[in-house]
Amino acid sequence: MKIIVMILFVMINKSYAQDPAFSQFFSSPLNINPALTANINADWRMIANYRNQWMGAQSPYVTSTISYDSKILQNKNVFVEENNYLGLGGMLMFDRALGGVAKSTYASLNLSYHIKLIDGKSKHRLGIGFGASYGRRSIDYSRLSFEEQYTGFGFNTNLPTGENGLSNMKSFISINTGLTYSIAGDNSNLDIGVAAFHVNMPQQTFWKDNNQRLAMRKVIHANFETYLTDRIILNTNAIYQVQGAARYLSAGGGAGYYLDDDKSIVNAGLWYWAENGFVPYVGLVYNNLQFGLTYDITTSPLSESARKPGSIELSIIFRGS
Repeated sequence: MKIIVMILFVMINKSYAQDPAFSQFFSSPLNINPALTANINADWRMIANYRNQWMGAQSPYVTSTISYDSKILQNKNVFVEENNYLGLGGMLMFDRALGGVAKSTYASLNLSYHIKLIDGKSKHRLGIGFGASYGRRSIDYSRLSFEEQYTGFGFNTNLPTGENGLSNMKSFISINTGLTYSIAGDNSNLDIGVAAFHVNMPQQTFWKDNNQRLAMRKVIHANFETYLTDRIILNTNAIYQVQGAARYLSAGGGAGYYLDDDKSIVNAGLWYWAENGFVPYVGLVYNNLQFGLTYDITTSPLSESARKPGSIELSIIFRGS
């Protein structure tokens, strides 16, 4: 039993060496770059994300977030366009792994500043963002059984585990920063950016090891959208991020079609998640409310298992002015 538990905790440490990732990365901007805070064609937005990875009876990995960001200290005169503006935003993230054995809670606060560099047929903006994140990770020992807890008739989880070396991880604070460059025309928009999360590499360990630290996550991303016709919008984007030994590359695109009421848009697209699989996407926009749904089609060696893994993800975005 002790060997099994040790293997379990090695798996936990490895899986938690990287931040949770979303297939719909484009619908979780505050998790990509602090400089994307308030980078919106609205005054504010609220976003909720839910991901159930390899879903089944045990639901081994479940991640959910809720975020809010807004432009602040703006000129209230609607006829005056802001050259520069501040953005403020925050996000809560909840992550559960191994059927609820390992739990994580994150809270982040971001501040951004967006500067107009060129004002002509195309408007160029530079965005600078800074953020701080609070993280807490813990193990629910009531979901684990140890040989010292075996009574001969079953396991009594109220008894001591006999594993004095194990402990819940201390909370930590990490620093994040990023840049974006945006070019907006009459019918198109381009955003490119770079970001770094956990710049201070805070300590994190279940084994009271001062040398174990959370690796810095480095991100490069790009997004391009344009009108193909009066009713069809094309959107393409890509992201590449590195955190320790983990690599994440996803790229793809989709199209949106305006319905006759000019308030509703139906979206469909496909993204490729390198070394993982394909991610088809369907979505709907009505006025200021947007829904997105994806299902990961796994092509990695995991797809050869007897029970094929499936991951579903839902995003809801609401914008206001």
